[in-house]
Amino acid sequence: MNLSRFIEQHARKTPSAGALHFEGEDISYGLFWQRIERATHRLLAAGVKAGDRVAYLGLNDPAMLVLLFALARLGAILLPLNYRLAPEELRAVLVHAGAGLLVVDAHHAAVASGLAATNGIQLMAVPLLNDGASGQGARQGAGVGAPGDVCDVPEGHDDSVLTGHDALPVLLVYTSGTTGKPKGALHTQAGLIWNCLISAHAHELVPSDHVLTALPLFHVGGLCIQTLPALHAGALVTLHQRFDAGAWLADVQKRRPSIALMVPATLGAVLAHPDCAATDWSSLKLLNAGSSMVPAAMIAAVHARGVPLCQVYGATETGPVSIYLKRGDALRHPGSAGQAGLHVEVRLVNERGDEAAVGEVGEICIHAPNVMCGYWADSGNPAFRDGWFHSGDLARRDEGGFFWVVGRSKDMIISGGENIYPAELENILAECPDILEAAVVGRDDTRWGEVAVAVVVKKPGSELDANSVMALFEGRLARFKHPRHVIFRDGLPKTALGKIQKSGLLLK
Repeated sequence: MNLSRFIEQHARKTPSAGALHFEGEDISYGLFWQRIERATHRLLAAGVKAGDRVAYLGLNDPAMLVLLFALARLGAILLPLNYRLAPEELRAVLVHAGAGLLVVDAHHAAVASGLAATNGIQLMAVPLLNDGASGQGARQGAGVGAPGDVCDVPEGHDDSVLTGHDALPVLLVYTSGTTGKPKGALHTQAGLIWNCLISAHAHELVPSDHVLTALPLFHVGGLCIQTLPALHAGALVTLHQRFDAGAWLADVQKRRPSIALMVPATLGAVLAHPDCAATDWSSLKLLNAGSSMVPAAMIAAVHARGVPLCQVYGATETGPVSIYLKRGDALRHPGSAGQAGLHVEVRLVNERGDEAAVGEVGEICIHAPNVMCGYWADSGNPAFRDGWFHSGDLARRDEGGFFWVVGRSKDMIISGGENIYPAELENILAECPDILEAAVVGRDDTRWGEVAVAVVVKKPGSELDANSVMALFEGRLARFKHPRHVIFRDGLPKTALGKIQKSGLLLK
């Protein structure tokens, strides 16, 4: 049994039912399975075998989902890459993971060619997985890895090579660490299936549901909170290449989805769009939000449209569906992350290491079958021990078992649904000869939720200005990680041990 089996079963039982809608093309479960089978052959022809890591660099596309299921059949592992990263960051992830094949769309062909040339990685183009179908892959198939550059589909294959099964890892998703080094959360096929079951309970998913996916599939949020669970349930997914508020509203009006997922930044963009007021939201049985705390005003605005705004809490490491607010509770507990999910154990651990009492703040620790099996090449990481993931996030629990996230013990900044770890920026600032010391902190932002702010102490005699500080990050880090503001100080407050005290830095 492997992850692809439920697609195969849907294809056998309801082959004409809609699986995906993308760029004007309807893809039935029958056609979806045909593409998975054909992609399996192509991957075999390219030399992919069990345990191999195959990377994907591109916008949202059915090809990435085809690739995931085909790799599951082979026992290989999908490594989705964040296309917003700088080439240097992408290279670090590819090298750390040891990827041997990179599947790329036409939008990122130039970057991929450079990465492949310097790291000995084989390339394959998206059209090879979309099998010449209409849509972005076929229309933009020219260029790197076009059909014929990689071995064509063999006439047949020995089914004995299809060794994938539920216990094997299938998904490797990277999230930057607090030290500025990438960490790869490794998920098994069984873990993804469990996550589908847990999500089905969270969203009350049924085959008649229609999910609108606009968040990027390179995050577990876009891939695993609703998209894979919808396909597991035999439901329909309308997939957008990338988020656009106007396109999202247009498809809510025209295609009538029943479920969608947002982060505060995308939700804010939708609510501020001029077409929002005239859009009929009545098809939505719920709208879910995740990645960071949702402002009360946004919750009220969605509820005013007659749609329950639910919430989901989790992390790349946890599948990610761990705690969720169901639609029946959304109006009664606005702002809560919800209760522990089905099959999920959640502990709040206080500073003493004990279970936090009701109303007491503690660190969220999670044990569940959808939690990762570990970090890639980092088995001793203290965030994951004895089967429990220690999130670093702080919450309190009320008498009804509802969790209320109050902050993060780590310094992570969440901007527009993207994680920013200050250590990455601080490492670059530390290299500048004109900077004596610096710290990066988050500042609340009405559009992005949070933005990074660099607080800098210049060396005596330096004429460093804000623009020069901003320029330090060009080509080094993805633009969403760059500080939006630079503040100069005469000195930074420190503890008795010399550690910079970040709390209150922006208030001075």
